Amino acid sequence: MKNIFLHTLILIACSIVSLGIGAHFYYYSPLYQRVTKAESVIHPTKGNSLSGVVNFEEKKDGLHITARMHGLTPGKHGFHVHEFGDCSCEDAVCAGAHFNPTNNKHGGPKDSDRHVGDLGNVIADSEGNAIYELIDQHTTLNGPHSIIGRSLIVHADPDDYVSQPTGNAGARIGCGVIGIAKN
Repeated sequence: MKNIFLHTLILIACSIVSLGIGAHFYYYSPLYQRVTKAESVIHPTKGNSLSGVVNFEEKKDGLHITARMHGLTPGKHGFHVHEFGDCSCEDAVCAGAHFNPTNNKHGGPKDSDRHVGDLGNVIADSEGNAIYELIDQHTTLNGPHSIIGRSLIVHADPDDYVSQPTGNAGARIGCGVIGIAKN
């Protein structure tokens, strides 16, 4: 009985090591291609007129995020990555909560203690156009903080960076799924 138990433990240990080595070779092999660019096309939720495109490019200094949006009311609008890549419902609540794999509190994009998905505010001019730029060290296109397949939400109100868990940013007025872009 003791030999069977020992052989079972050895078999389990070998299997675990084998899986780890296989995953290592897959990740670092030419077959695995690291994602370096992504894009999200923002569509309006019901009753809104927002449209835009958000581009992501992973570089050595962080994730470069640039956005151009139109059809906003003038002023600040909360801007977050949400946990699910689902924009199919009228109010975009199907996108879930802010993407927060680290279980941190809500904060601003410059805070060290924040959700991975906390990107701050986009600021629309008097004509409803916004340009947003950020280099972020929390958000990535690869690994456990990857935003690929998740959604971007633009909110009706400003993110105050304080109110938990959402920054009191109000209704979801635009939604777009984040997908891999051609290099």
